[in-house]
Amino acid sequence: MTLIAPSILSANFSNLKADIIKAEKAGADWLHIDVMDGHFVPNITIGPQVVKDIRKVCELFFDVHLMIEKPENIIPAFIEAGADMITVHSETCVHLHRVIQMIKASGLKAGVAINPATSITTIENVISDTDLVLIMTVNPGYGGQNFISNCLPKIKSIKNMIQEKGLTTYIQVDGGINKDTGAEAVKAGADVLVAGSYIFNSNDIEKRIKALKDIK
Repeated sequence: MTLIAPSILSANFSNLKADIIKAEKAGADWLHIDVMDGHFVPNITIGPQVVKDIRKVCELFFDVHLMIEKPENIIPAFIEAGADMITVHSETCVHLHRVIQMIKASGLKAGVAINPATSITTIENVISDTDLVLIMTVNPGYGGQNFISNCLPKIKSIKNMIQEKGLTTYIQVDGGINKDTGAEAVKAGADVLVAGSYIFNSNDIEKRIKALKDIK
């Protein structure tokens, strides 16, 4: 079954606790937490304190996605805040292997993300050390963007790489996900779907999450 990770980037931040609880009760598997610094991506979102606070009201698996430069400087704070997995971008890590090992040494799961224009060769030498590969199907920074279908072959290629190496690494897809694009992503090899506006901009969060979970 496909895992669903609602992205709080599209939640109502004036009512964040309620939105998170709705998603949890509706059957979400993970909670995707987008952290942006205004440098690597144009937007600025949240820091460790918010993660620490929502950890008190949510028991979901916390999937923290760091869209920031020099993530190694802030990773310890997110570990302490209650993250279960931390994903960093290959584009922001000079020493990617070192950063992955830093996360794993803390006992957390480690993921690596690549943007639409980034080649999969950038992660080929570290994929065996990761628990998840996040394939961005929009250019990161904002919610509500359209799915970039040209990324589908990349999902298939990474799936093949994982199978050839005999790994159990998850493939996560993030960006423009709805019932239709989610089905395309799963067909290409996705295991985890991140959806923000499709879920939180709906009047029926449970129905939207179920629609994604029902994708075969």
